[in-house]
Amino acid sequence: MTVLSWIIATSLAGGVLSVMCAALFALNARPHWMGSLVSYAIGALLGAVFLNILPEAMEAGSSAAAVSGTVLAGILLFFTLEKLLLWRHCHHHHCEAHEPDAHGRSGTMIMVGDTFHNFVDGVIIAAAFLTDTNLGIVTALAIIAHEIPQEVGDFLILLHSGYGKAQALYVNLLSSLAMLAGGVLSYFTLQSVQSVVPTLLALAASSMIYVAVADLIPGLHKRTQLRDTLQQVVLIALGIGTIFLIGILVPE
Repeated sequence: MTVLSWIIATSLAGGVLSVMCAALFALNARPHWMGSLVSYAIGALLGAVFLNILPEAMEAGSSAAAVSGTVLAGILLFFTLEKLLLWRHCHHHHCEAHEPDAHGRSGTMIMVGDTFHNFVDGVIIAAAFLTDTNLGIVTALAIIAHEIPQEVGDFLILLHSGYGKAQALYVNLLSSLAMLAGGVLSYFTLQSVQSVVPTLLALAASSMIYVAVADLIPGLHKRTQLRDTLQQVVLIALGIGTIFLIGILVPE
């Protein structure tokens, strides 16, 4: 196989496999588990941001100040995007946007961030294959392993935001194609694409932080009993721990 063939095959397989493995868990979860599993999703998102994405952005050659500034700008961007979505909803539906079932915007924003992240994963796979085929294969396998818990979190957020199971699967598969786009584009223009990798990673991180902190965590505060609070803390820690454990067992 040529290098380009390897990049196409592994980028496509990487995106699809991680989504399908996550779907096996998330889409078979019982409805009454959903509230608890959202806590796990929050932990997986924050773990991916602070243990994986932001360190990777800094290692890609950008300073901590530049990455932090981009994250701040990204949070403002996603705040503005959410306001626009709320305005559109209010404009057409008499300001029902703040009702409990009208939070589909969380799913929209998490998919925007996940698309950025998948694109960057494709860039990383291409760079590895252009260095060495064996390195490319190992890198692709590592990316799949790292992506699965995050994809589980994405599925749970989409379902929590009102997406149907088939719709959530379709949206995630569509987002995963960004990995293929990143890999192919990088094969032809690797140096120019690599220069924007830190920015894309920081924007992906900002979307995940915003969704977790602004949209999902406030929902947890509706359950105020001590038992519920302890369960939420344990599940958030479990989500973070999953990302941490995979980082140890499958180093990038």
